[in-house]
Amino acid sequence: MRLKSLSVCLSLGVLAFAACARSSSMNGISLAGVPDMSPNPPSPDPRIGLPSGWFNAGQAIWNLRAVSMTRPSKDFLNESTPGDRRLVNSDLAFTGNYVFQGNYSGWQVWDISNPNKPTLKTAYVCPGSQSDVSVYRNLLFVSAEATNGRVDCGLQGVVDTVSHERARGIRIIDISDIANPKYITTVQTCRGSHTHTVVSSPGDALNVYIYVSGSAGVRSPNELAGCSGALPEEDPNSALFRIEVIQVPLAHPELAHIVSSPRIFDSLAAPARHAETPADIAARDSARAAAARSGAVAAPRPARPFNPALAQRGPTQCHDITVYPAMGLAGGACAGYGLLLDIHDIAHPKRIGAVADSNFSFWHSATFSNDGSKVLFSDEWGGGSQPRCRATDKHEWGADAIFTISGNEMSFKSYYKLSAPQTQQENCVAHNGSLIPIPGRDVMVQAWYQGGISVFDWTYPSHPVEIAYFDRGPMDATKLVDGGYWSAYWYNGHIVGSEISRGLDIFDLKPSAYLSQNEIDAAKSVHFDFLNVQDQPLLVWPASFAVARSYLDQLARGNGIARDRLVRITAQLEQIEAMTGAERRTAMSQLSTQLQMEAASATDPTRVRKLAAVLDELIRKG
Repeated sequence: MRLKSLSVCLSLGVLAFAACARSSSMNGISLAGVPDMSPNPPSPDPRIGLPSGWFNAGQAIWNLRAVSMTRPSKDFLNESTPGDRRLVNSDLAFTGNYVFQGNYSGWQVWDISNPNKPTLKTAYVCPGSQSDVSVYRNLLFVSAEATNGRVDCGLQGVVDTVSHERARGIRIIDISDIANPKYITTVQTCRGSHTHTVVSSPGDALNVYIYVSGSAGVRSPNELAGCSGALPEEDPNSALFRIEVIQVPLAHPELAHIVSSPRIFDSLAAPARHAETPADIAARDSARAAAARSGAVAAPRPARPFNPALAQRGPTQCHDITVYPAMGLAGGACAGYGLLLDIHDIAHPKRIGAVADSNFSFWHSATFSNDGSKVLFSDEWGGGSQPRCRATDKHEWGADAIFTISGNEMSFKSYYKLSAPQTQQENCVAHNGSLIPIPGRDVMVQAWYQGGISVFDWTYPSHPVEIAYFDRGPMDATKLVDGGYWSAYWYNGHIVGSEISRGLDIFDLKPSAYLSQNEIDAAKSVHFDFLNVQDQPLLVWPASFAVARSYLDQLARGNGIARDRLVRITAQLEQIEAMTGAERRTAMSQLSTQLQMEAASATDPTRVRKLAAVLDELIRKG
């Protein structure tokens, strides 16, 4: 008889079972209904004190396996100046076996059909920063915000203050032939595009939409007609306090255009914010004083005129927006606020909720739980270029904030922050991540710049728990050199990380006390034809015995059903899998009926019912 992870645990007897599913406590605190994921992580934490280096830094890894680590291609590798801001690797998008990796100077496309050895498909040099990338069918969308970006992707930059050669907005590229991308057009916007979100509409097969988050200063109307930096009451067409919505006709992407500019920030007051730490304030003042004494700093620039009307208001733009079309919702990470948007009318999103938090400095990105009942916002305190994971930094600063959603209300539950202190030489703060499709749980992988990659479970929103990680030492032991993970996303069975300076890394999950092989196998059963993480897909698991055993493993881990009953269910499932035809269908039907009857008396009735539902679906599949 073939035994899976839970079966092995059960076969070792009562004492072994107690080790596999212990009493519900965490850090000595009783948490009714929350599974204890013992044993504890390695101690002391091996991420602390790692040796520095560019491609030879020390490494710490726990519950992950490194599959491959691929250096940037020659046009995106600055061997003379590591960490050069012109060659920063940025976000990721996926289609088929290809990974599109943005870079401040363009983008690279990697073929990961063999994840052990990714190969470069093409490298396209096109400056403009930060080159946030998304794909949809045969189209690539790239954000452009820097003033040196050109519509022809030329390297000579743009010298003139006002120029129609400048590209600030969304570049649209035909990738029908991925090795030979063809420029189609640039949809220009008044504040450029720092990030963007492709929004696929279930009810509109002819168009795709793009939400543009531009955070640069407003362009001159002489460069782009209609751009105005006035307050909305002074000019109803002001480019402030709004996002842009672009409609892209799929048959004619060259006709893409802005269809609306929703003012989703109306009536938001300026949020309370925390100050910098005393040590950082002192260091900044000391550096300024030293520069002034050396003559390296000219007289201070005149301060911008104080505008009390602007100072009393909330954000004028979003940093990033994650849409969840299956739920008709979007989460806007908008500088000083986390917003909840109704996107049932995709071209006209509306704000329905907003939260602020004085522990947050810069609301950066959002992720929904698969059922839409929770949302996680990240805080990019320090802008991603500062060390914000030091032992002296507050746990609540530069972290994730987890909220439950009820109607239009978001209720704060907890913070999650990387648990291993990082050094003064490592830029570190919460950044981009995605859900890992583990049935019955909310597990997320997230990038933390030079804090590495963290995998954590936030199924129970008040008690998130780290379950895996990877980290390197700093780029340089004597000074801060930009590096680390911009993004870490799950895609078709692997974790793919965009490392700012070191390239593209791929990892696999390893089974542990926190995660069974059955759960990993179930996650791998979810397949995407393409993926833009900020266009969050609804995760649906094809019925399989791996999915059924995932629920069994979770019931064991959380004491969700009586131990003796769990042993019998496990044995029955093993026997059923060995059957075929009508015999198997009859046995599954009987077990499903029993489980439905027993669910009400179980400690975890939800997972018992989910197990029964998987059996019912297997019956329907035949």
